[in-house]
Amino acid sequence: MSFVLHGIGVSGGIAIGRAQLISHATLEVAHYSITPEQVSGEIERLTQALHAVQKELETLHGAMTSGDAPAEFGAFLDVHWMILTDPTLHEVPKRTIAEQLCNAEWALTQQLGVLIEQFDMIEDPYLRERKADVVHVVERLLKVLMGKPGAVRPTAEEHTILVAHDLSPADVIQFKNHHFAAFLTDLGGVTSHTAIVARSLNVPAVVATHNARTLIRENEMLIVDGGRNVVIVNPDRSVLAEYRLRQDELELEWQKLRRLRTTPATTLDDHKVELMANIELPDDLEQSLENGATGVGLFRTEFLFLNRDGLPSEDEQFEAYRAVAAGMKGQPVTIRTFDLGADKHKEGLDGLTRVAPNPALGLRAIRFCLAEPRLFLTQLRAILRASRYGKVKILLPMLSSVGEIEQSLVLIAQAKESLREQKVRFDSGIEVGGMIEIPAAVLSIDAFTSRLDFLSIGTNDLIQYTLGVDRSDEAVSQLYDALHPAVIRLIDLAISAATKSATPIAVCGEMAGDVRFTRLLLGMGLTNFSMHPAHLLTIKQRVLTSDVAEAKAVVARMRRTDEPVKLTALLTKLNTH
Repeated sequence: MSFVLHGIGVSGGIAIGRAQLISHATLEVAHYSITPEQVSGEIERLTQALHAVQKELETLHGAMTSGDAPAEFGAFLDVHWMILTDPTLHEVPKRTIAEQLCNAEWALTQQLGVLIEQFDMIEDPYLRERKADVVHVVERLLKVLMGKPGAVRPTAEEHTILVAHDLSPADVIQFKNHHFAAFLTDLGGVTSHTAIVARSLNVPAVVATHNARTLIRENEMLIVDGGRNVVIVNPDRSVLAEYRLRQDELELEWQKLRRLRTTPATTLDDHKVELMANIELPDDLEQSLENGATGVGLFRTEFLFLNRDGLPSEDEQFEAYRAVAAGMKGQPVTIRTFDLGADKHKEGLDGLTRVAPNPALGLRAIRFCLAEPRLFLTQLRAILRASRYGKVKILLPMLSSVGEIEQSLVLIAQAKESLREQKVRFDSGIEVGGMIEIPAAVLSIDAFTSRLDFLSIGTNDLIQYTLGVDRSDEAVSQLYDALHPAVIRLIDLAISAATKSATPIAVCGEMAGDVRFTRLLLGMGLTNFSMHPAHLLTIKQRVLTSDVAEAKAVVARMRRTDEPVKLTALLTKLNTH
């Protein structure tokens, strides 16, 4: 029987293949009694399961560090390791086994229920979300205890689609080696871990289907349409033929886009546009160059801190920055100082080991850098040392005041002086820029342009802070609106002020890589976009077919309205040709 499931498409594209069901072990646990003589053996089963999962995580960590997985996974694996080694998880079930004379699986799920209740009582949304990590770890333990196969089965078949109640990032680290075509889950949202995974691997995915895991059977034929938010189960011949045709069309479109790799990004009315890449590790440089990036507009250095045990030394940081600077062969490389805090935590850093009442508004980004000048100076020295190998720039994250700029410039001057004393060469004229991510920064932009060499708008945080919407909270994710009149006006104000003062400005948030907003930003006067490498060619195609003068006329009308319906209609008009 054919039927359709609706969800949230978190990664576009179309995949056609056979379903592979992933065991949801917590729903399948049996409860049985044991004798007192069997207690020690049952506890030993649990101990052996713990050791087995520890080895699994070690193997996954090895795969990650060898370059087989996106950098974000390092932080996720660290969290899972901490949960696994916490006595709250593994010692309490052992006592339950002895006291209630029950099997290890049942004892483990009883403790999971207790922990979930405790997490549900936490007010802070970020900490409450860590409940999912605990569930993922318990799932891995139960699969070992119950003799279930691993989270993902190795397969040579490239058209296998994973179907799960939920997937942890650790589960899907092996995607690249196992050639899975797509995945879909019951749970998840636009900013969930599975969504991050899908976009990082460029794999079609639909999440929040609610009951896909129970309705779909092993090896059933599936169509996953990430662009239209649907999953078609057991499609008939006509639907299958239609989607195979659409797949071929998408492949042809991609091949056409590939031809644009070396074409300059110039609009129909001869405005030159720079299209740069956002990267997280030096390994990301290859895809950036393949897709025609004219530079690195954002090097997120915090992933050098998250993707490892301990802290990177100055020399380790220098080697990473040097590799990117040299690899771009004279093209600009903008290195953002580490933006730790909020959703990117690193154990062992003073100030981040405490639990912040509201991480997004706490000690993060430049605030943390200034609170920990020793770590900040180490990074600044490494960046400066790398500046002799290419056109390197320094970008300061989450600035909100002139005081933060001036303190940062003092520390940069200190780092330069220390290198001069050691007779270490660097670019003494290195440019220093600032991120525009907070409404206060936009409203203070004249003071910013007088002190900084360039600016970069981080739309993800600017939207979050402008609208008071936690973008990681699925309950309010529908309120996260890039087309909100206040957001549009703030971005427009920032670009206009920078243009007036002849200060270069870029957009490096999600809006830069979203083709719906390309002409809107061009109409505001933007000429520098920075995005995930996978989006570069799509945005270039839109630039090549755009007329800035026409876009400016429509944007002028958008400035005069605060009605969402009219704004949406005008945006549609921008994109109709």
